[in-house]
Amino acid sequence: MKLRHISAALVAGLLLAAAPAAIAQTAGGAVANGIAIANTDQIIGNSGAYKASIPLLQSTYKAQLDAYNAKANAIRAQLAPLAQKINAAQKAAKPDNAAIQADFGQYQQIQQAGAAEMEDIIKPVKLARQYVIEQIEVKLADATQAAMTKRHVTLVLAEQAVLKHDTVYNLNQDVIDQLNLVLPSVQVVPPAGWVPAQEREQRAQQQAAAQAEAAQEAASAPAAAKKQPQGR
Repeated sequence: MKLRHISAALVAGLLLAAAPAAIAQTAGGAVANGIAIANTDQIIGNSGAYKASIPLLQSTYKAQLDAYNAKANAIRAQLAPLAQKINAAQKAAKPDNAAIQADFGQYQQIQQAGAAEMEDIIKPVKLARQYVIEQIEVKLADATQAAMTKRHVTLVLAEQAVLKHDTVYNLNQDVIDQLNLVLPSVQVVPPAGWVPAQEREQRAQQQAAAQAEAAQEAASAPAAAKKQPQGR
């Protein structure tokens, strides 16, 4: 794996914003009214609330970020001489393949163990970033509808699904403007016990499946009892 420092941009995961546009004539001809495209990731990443969360994440989780980068440096320092040893052994006139394989196995072991440790270190930062995103997602549908109303748009397509388009169809900035009105900032520290929506949905599905199975077993129990042979 390639180890890198976590910079502000990496932690925040910002995406470039698309330029705002209005329904208008273009060099290519008339624009089809009522249609727009949008990119949810770009909208969230360029919202004021998300951008404002970046320095808060950096300051709140400075200890974790520093520990992550320190661990990355330590692993890199540990792997560098081993990598040099492997490279030199491979270039030898008579390579000792058994020794090379042993060193390579050690290299992979250090790398994998280090990656697991780094993932544990950075987990609170990832969870906090997901919490930021979900707070924005809660307001996204209403902000999109407000932008559609303002632009007289009745159909919004995902930008990723459109092969080619003119910039006048882009609704991103309109949605961002609406988001900024209703959600100028968000919290960066999740409540105790908070888990992302995907995990909550998985838990709910598992619970529903367990309840359905229990109900089915309870319903089949009387029928099974009736089928038991009667003693004389």
